Amino acid sequence: MIVKVQTRKQLKIFAEFPNKLYKGNPYYVPTMASADVDIFDKKVNAAFDFCDADFFLAYRDGQLVGRVAAIINPRANEAWGTKNVRFGWIDFIDDLEVARELIQAVIDWGKERGMDHIEGPLGFTDFDTEGMLVEGFDELGTAITFYNHPYYMKHLETLGLVKETDWVERRIEIPSEVPEKMMRISKILQEKNGLHVKKYTRREINRLDIGHKFFNLVNETYNKLYGYSVLSDRQIDQYVKLYLSMLDLNLVTFVNDGKDNMVAFAVMMPSMSKAMQKCNGRIFPFGWWHMAKALYFHKTDTVDMMLIGVRDDYKLRGVPAIIMADLIPRCVKCGFKYAETNPELETNHAVQNLWGDFPSRQHRRRRIYGKQL
Repeated sequence: MIVKVQTRKQLKIFAEFPNKLYKGNPYYVPTMASADVDIFDKKVNAAFDFCDADFFLAYRDGQLVGRVAAIINPRANEAWGTKNVRFGWIDFIDDLEVARELIQAVIDWGKERGMDHIEGPLGFTDFDTEGMLVEGFDELGTAITFYNHPYYMKHLETLGLVKETDWVERRIEIPSEVPEKMMRISKILQEKNGLHVKKYTRREINRLDIGHKFFNLVNETYNKLYGYSVLSDRQIDQYVKLYLSMLDLNLVTFVNDGKDNMVAFAVMMPSMSKAMQKCNGRIFPFGWWHMAKALYFHKTDTVDMMLIGVRDDYKLRGVPAIIMADLIPRCVKCGFKYAETNPELETNHAVQNLWGDFPSRQHRRRRIYGKQL
């Protein structure tokens, strides 16, 4: 039986389901269900200013056996010339009929609103968790990605959904020092192009409105990537408040031009995966301490590469070398030995080529599935 979520209590049940489904799984990173509820709340999440969505729970014999979100992002559809209904935050027991009912609920919902194609897993925007795991089931995930069992893709493919695009993820060994060639190139590029590395204090971020400048550059550099939806001003306000307040600014690097205009950025964050496993997705009573140890005291050997981008007019000028030359010694000082790239489009060769000089392995792959309705 499929039940549409109507209350905040049901939203909490929706948010907590994967933590129960994957309890004890050594590769699953629990979600912060209390934070997820705000993502799903139409009164809280700024994405609902332009998106439409409903959430569905699947029950059998009174037991919760699955969940899925149905989403329409009109901005993305307009930008890409599509009529897509997205399915997101999908989880279910190993049962084809449960998967069928969940996907059918999204299809019916989308058809009622004039959509002619289903795709997912996707969220409201690229800043939501997206992509179904299809390789790397025995690898510890990251805090911003889904984990799922292999039967998910088997059931979706049985239901006629096919690959639309893949993301790949790499685990990179961080060198003990900046390669001499990279350091030399970084210096030459800065001198030739009038560029310099910029680090901001929290006070400067607030005073100079760096958060909005940063997310506006994210919009500019990411808007050609698969399904990207340009962030609204209110979404940017939310992300500035949510993320920039907790980041270790030593691991955030900007490259500016001679007039101090931002032309590139990179954001790293200590891996929260093991800390979130220890607190089991709950801040209280002691979850906050595990999170703080990882976030502020770097009690982890891995750093997550959250975002990297270069303004279009600087993309062929080797700017990433400047970023890496700045971040590598900072990572070494923090005790990080590995970096996780998080999902990168398999077709985004420019980003994947950045890691060619470092020992690494591709250890996870995620997929977007779709089909015509």
